[in-house]
Amino acid sequence: MAMKKISRKEKKKQKDIKIYGEKKDSPKIQELKHQSRNHSIKEGIFASARLSFGDHYLSPFAIAINASNSMVALFGSIAGILGPLSQMFGSRFIEKYSRKKIITKAVFFESLIWIPFIIIAVLFYKGILTSVLPLFVLLTFALYTILANLGAPAWFSWTGDIVDEKYRGRWFAKRNLLIGFVSVILAISAAFFLDYLKKNDFAIFGFITLFSLAFISRLICWRIYRKQYEPKIKLEKGYYFSFWDFLFNLRKNNFGKFTIFKSILSFASAISSPLVVIYLLRNLEFSYTIYMIIIFSGTIFSLTVLELWGKIADKYGNYRVLILTSIAIPTIPVLWILHPSPIYLILIPSLVGGISWAGFNLASGNFIYDNVSVQKRGLAVSYHNMLNGIGIALGAGLGALLIKILTIDFIEPIILIFIIGAIARMIAVFLWLPTLKEVRKTEKLNGTHGLKNLIFKEAKPTLIEEAREIMSIKKYFEAK
Repeated sequence: MAMKKISRKEKKKQKDIKIYGEKKDSPKIQELKHQSRNHSIKEGIFASARLSFGDHYLSPFAIAINASNSMVALFGSIAGILGPLSQMFGSRFIEKYSRKKIITKAVFFESLIWIPFIIIAVLFYKGILTSVLPLFVLLTFALYTILANLGAPAWFSWTGDIVDEKYRGRWFAKRNLLIGFVSVILAISAAFFLDYLKKNDFAIFGFITLFSLAFISRLICWRIYRKQYEPKIKLEKGYYFSFWDFLFNLRKNNFGKFTIFKSILSFASAISSPLVVIYLLRNLEFSYTIYMIIIFSGTIFSLTVLELWGKIADKYGNYRVLILTSIAIPTIPVLWILHPSPIYLILIPSLVGGISWAGFNLASGNFIYDNVSVQKRGLAVSYHNMLNGIGIALGAGLGALLIKILTIDFIEPIILIFIIGAIARMIAVFLWLPTLKEVRKTEKLNGTHGLKNLIFKEAKPTLIEEAREIMSIKKYFEAK
């Protein structure tokens, strides 16, 4: 009897299942999880389109309709407090509904919120209620933040169940690599489009077009989620713990200490981060294209190291990645203000920020998975994000207050705020990072020799292989 020949595509699929599938699962469940991971990458790419056409242009849109500096800075504060609050509320849905149902409904209603943004743009073009439109943008953004975060705990829990712990770092790195690549291309293309319209006094039509594309992209995400497989989760009695229980035990466990560190660092980072858009568009008077190239050059740099960070995290632990990246993070605000040249801003602050934040954010998410049980992930991540969000809200609020009240002759207020933000980050890193520890069994990193091995031996695939990986995005859209 002749053996059935296995195609190259089928071999690749079997390899992916072997790498990322849970060993305890049956072949059928492994295949479903494999398909689910592919769907997750597809969804992430369209979600990045939503970000590139929508989220990244909300602050420039607010500036375009004459919002004040302090109001633009409040975007960060609103996102910091309302996002985590809605996540806490959404985490309780997991008790009553399937995670798939929670996410599909949340994403559907979230997509609809782009319609009010489009209406506001039309009203501004018509000259109707122009004095209050910035406030309407702020209120619409608040509602959007709530809807965008309701399903986050369910997504975090769901995604954790379809990726094997041993290979979680590199899978998320690969997913983020593809998503980031698409995001950069789309956002910079949108900037060229917007600048072209601005030269012809039609910038407002550019925002209308971009927000319409964001609306369509999110609807496609909703359709993809409906196809995705959801592993069953059993919530045993006693899994629940209140937010006050979480606060009471913060300093008694590793995850609690990490939450404190992340929240304080978020507070310090938010003092200056929301002001970067103001600094580039108003202080330095860059075009939308130059602005987006500077901002997304950091994303481009992060793409070159994401796979490396994922392998380092899997082999040497997420805590070591947090240490390596946290050393550079306090320097970023100061680097923004040293020179106004676009070339400098691309090659120095964007490079340092892109590489360091890429590793930090990847390790932070995986650190939560390592320290929290499957049943408690939804609750734990919502409480973690609540404190993290409070930090962001307070930091962004402080930045908004300082930009409004500071009047100094010898230095621009925004420059001084960047310096304050850098000092605050340094304090957060050096006081709280040493309180954490690695809970996974990992290989030991031995001094300079170990660091050299880490960089030169772990930096695979090669640049050529990475380029091939990027160019073959289409393979992630192939269904069985």
